[in-house]
Amino acid sequence: MLPLGNIIRNHSINFHCYADDMQLYLSIKPNEINQLSKLQTCLNDIKSWMTCNFLMLNSEKNEILVLGPKNLRHSLSKDIVTLDGINLASSTTVRNLGVIFDQDLSFNSHIKQTSRTAFFHLRNIRKIRHILSQTDAEKLIHAFVTSRLDYCNSLLSGCPNKSIKTLQLIQNAAARVLTGTRKRDHISPVLASLHWLPVKCRIEFKILLLTYKALHGQAPSYLKELIVPYYPTRTLRSLNAGLLVVPIVSKSRTGARAFSYQAPLLWNQLPVVVREADTLTTFKSRQTPSPHSRVGLRHSSLIKLIVRAGSGES
Repeated sequence: MLPLGNIIRNHSINFHCYADDMQLYLSIKPNEINQLSKLQTCLNDIKSWMTCNFLMLNSEKNEILVLGPKNLRHSLSKDIVTLDGINLASSTTVRNLGVIFDQDLSFNSHIKQTSRTAFFHLRNIRKIRHILSQTDAEKLIHAFVTSRLDYCNSLLSGCPNKSIKTLQLIQNAAARVLTGTRKRDHISPVLASLHWLPVKCRIEFKILLLTYKALHGQAPSYLKELIVPYYPTRTLRSLNAGLLVVPIVSKSRTGARAFSYQAPLLWNQLPVVVREADTLTTFKSRQTPSPHSRVGLRHSSLIKLIVRAGSGES
């Protein structure tokens, strides 16, 4: 499949490939509908290459997702349903490596699917909880529930609290099943005793992990390009503080949810001793919640931002 990369690059189209799954990306303005001809030509060349190599471009599995303002994407969808005889089913949602993307990037469909699957497994675990030890029950919950809450959760950064609350209810239910806590009892002390970060904090923690890795050459280059070190115009104490530039975005739109905004925003709020950690393990261990930190918990005990093995934060 490697030669396909050269074919797509010749048409100046962005792409991602994972095994035999190929995704093409084209960014255009409302008055640049003619740019779709590049996509059509690219698909023609891909189809020809596949035919020469005894492969078939399965039109039934081709999907297209239009992202943008609602009034503009509807007018655009009418022009890209079919390209050179290849039927592209215009969808409101598409699945990308297990994550459901929608046209508004709200991830509501993904959250609903995660909620349904997690509660299904929780009901099954509840039925056999009485014959399981604490350790085994926790392993089951991490394997079937927590792993789903943590999978690609950095995409949910900046989502409305209403959406995050849906996922938090899953974690609360998991903690009650594990500990036998009654529904009317407060859940925060239970989460603290289990060393479980709330869902919102887990999302922010994942963003910080990606930021640290990007700064230390442990993340893909396209993430590193999104963060810019801060250098003051004159000599200040912040010169060696390891700060990042927080770009100016329109918070009324989706700009405030971008990694390029969330990463420096959260990173700059960390203490200097945490930002200066020389290893990833040290970076994790130095983080302790405080009342003034956005990554802190709402209870007084100091809980390190290291969840138990198997929780998906490694």
